[in-house]
Amino acid sequence: MNNDLFAKCVRFTTAREVMAAGFYPYFLRIESGQGPEVIIDGQKKIMACSNNYLGLADHPKVKEAAISAIKKYGTSNTGSRFLSGNNFLHENLEKKFARFVGKESALLFTTGHHSNLGAISALVAKGEVVITDKLDHASIIDGCRLSFGQMVRFRHNDMEDLERVLKMYRDEAKLIVVDGIFSMEGDIADLPGIVRLAKIYGARVMVDDAHSLGVLGANGRGTAEHFGLEAETDLIMVTASKSLASIGGFIAGREEVIHYIKHFARSLIFTASLPPASTAAIDAALDIIQNEPERRQKLWENTRKMKNGFQELGFDTGTSNTPIIPILVGEDMKAFQMWRMLFDLGVFVSPVVSPAVPEGKAIMRTSYMATHTDEHLEKILSAFAIAGRQLGIISGGTIQRPLTRQEKKRWRKLLGSQKVLLRKSKNWIKNLWLRFVK
Repeated sequence: MNNDLFAKCVRFTTAREVMAAGFYPYFLRIESGQGPEVIIDGQKKIMACSNNYLGLADHPKVKEAAISAIKKYGTSNTGSRFLSGNNFLHENLEKKFARFVGKESALLFTTGHHSNLGAISALVAKGEVVITDKLDHASIIDGCRLSFGQMVRFRHNDMEDLERVLKMYRDEAKLIVVDGIFSMEGDIADLPGIVRLAKIYGARVMVDDAHSLGVLGANGRGTAEHFGLEAETDLIMVTASKSLASIGGFIAGREEVIHYIKHFARSLIFTASLPPASTAAIDAALDIIQNEPERRQKLWENTRKMKNGFQELGFDTGTSNTPIIPILVGEDMKAFQMWRMLFDLGVFVSPVVSPAVPEGKAIMRTSYMATHTDEHLEKILSAFAIAGRQLGIISGGTIQRPLTRQEKKRWRKLLGSQKVLLRKSKNWIKNLWLRFVK
């Protein structure tokens, strides 16, 4: 028996084999800023899987704000907010964000992941219950597991199943936590149904608006604004790594609740605070979201164009009604093949396989930005039409072109001689996703 802890690391060779064969879709090195086009290994690719929905990650005002903050405050606060790392910028930004989302108070964490970990684990105590959608983000699940309460899940967006769970725990204190926009499916939580049931059964409601802020609502305030339920939503969580073009996260709600989280959230107390540059970037991005509503309008124009375009080509876009548009591919192996084809055609997307999605329901996760041009979008549709026809996912389409000799040669190899390696790759990546979603 080998008792060396590192023995399993030595035995793990699959990822290297997949890398060598050119099928490895993860940890790709981007050598440029996060715009609608990026440079990967010296080649230009259209970015079609970014969360930079409003295109603010390279906005001049956001970059200028970050640079100015470094000049005045340095590069780090060198401590947690609880002790020596609480900055003037943090508190000003918290007040500004709370006003924006219509809440009494807000608390700024170092990451969105830390926000969910800290808020949920602080609020849900032994003998209490946290209820989650089965497709909630991993950070929500992690927060539930760190709490001393009981976690119970209900079927995705299924209000009958949610009511079944609420009836089971009628007498316990409980918190319902859902994503506003689900990051793989691209659909929106049934917040009206959730709020209605929460009132009947005495539950509190928390919405993770990571993908919703800047995207949903007349003013970009997220899911609660989208449904006109801002007063009925108890807690709003937001990550700053998407529309807010930085890193960090907020929890916003009633003052006494935020005050409590502030003093019990381990992920706040035992983590260094958000650096000045990142804090200032969020502040500038919030201003742009409020002052440039045309960005959100353009984002939705691009979203409608792409959803209609994919459906006209014959692709299944599932239940998506947001800038996250999943393309149903089917078998996991086919998803890896399609990823490689699209990459060769200059389009960067993310393959998502089981168990992150049901077996046989692998998708290509695409998402769109306000800064994508019509030319970018047409090239994405054209690449999908070519790859989709080659793999038999669609039977035709209006956007086509002949394959080059190099593409024919590469893809013949891709679809034939590499099946064993792809099968091996599939098993390894399934295990990777299993860890990601559980």
